[in-house]
Amino acid sequence: MVNLTTVNQPGKLSSLLETGHLRLLTFNLQVGIQTSAYHHYFTRSWQHFLPNPQRVKRLDIMGDVLSQFDVVGLQEADGGSFRSSRINQVEYLAAQAGFPHHFKQLNRNLGRIAQHSNGLLSRLTPTKIEEHRLPGTLPGRGAIHVRFGNGPDALHIFIAHLALSQRGRGRQLDYLSEIIEPLHHVVVMGDLNCTPDQLHAHQRFSASLPLHPVKPLLSYPSWQPRRALDHILLSQTLEAAEVRVMDHLFSDHLPIAVDLPLPNACLLAIENAN
Repeated sequence: MVNLTTVNQPGKLSSLLETGHLRLLTFNLQVGIQTSAYHHYFTRSWQHFLPNPQRVKRLDIMGDVLSQFDVVGLQEADGGSFRSSRINQVEYLAAQAGFPHHFKQLNRNLGRIAQHSNGLLSRLTPTKIEEHRLPGTLPGRGAIHVRFGNGPDALHIFIAHLALSQRGRGRQLDYLSEIIEPLHHVVVMGDLNCTPDQLHAHQRFSASLPLHPVKPLLSYPSWQPRRALDHILLSQTLEAAEVRVMDHLFSDHLPIAVDLPLPNACLLAIENAN
């Protein structure tokens, strides 16, 4: 169990219980760098190491969009280093979007220069959060496992950022599969750095979490999406009412959003825990 940061913001459990729907979003925010062309990887690369006054303005715009959702998974957030003007971007976005709970997983700590992190923003109070360091040749990849409710009908959400290499992703998917296999209601979301076909090809992961929705959602690059690298994957017990790509050029990835109706037993487990 890790520490969850709670701020003085009203939760929205009542609206979830009234509608039975959970609004999910995953977003690789590229530490607040706006990339809208391939040449920006070169001309704006300095922003990975140095602060930019426009970064906070972009975070404010992001916060307005994120406020529409109940649970948000973030990748490539900065944990409060020099390049982000000492701003913990997970904490900042939680405050800006009115989320009462947030958690930062620091995966690659370059000290004062950069702090690569995953993040969780939640309107619901998590029952438990576990932090996982994913295996790989290069360290610095991680996953957040958050549980809402208790017992077999609890909802389990994994927020992950996987490796670029096929071999590294394979090891990381094996690791996640072992955790997911005994669980019932599961969501895996994040920048998985692979297409739906590549996920299907990983037999153990496909067996532990039959992939749904299977509709490819093109999210990368954000200015001309050609590849489905960002995903919200659901166990067979869950079915999305709506799946969409958000058309906001905040980074080199587009956000993916899902409107998720929850089974009654899962709703009851969450209600009893809150």
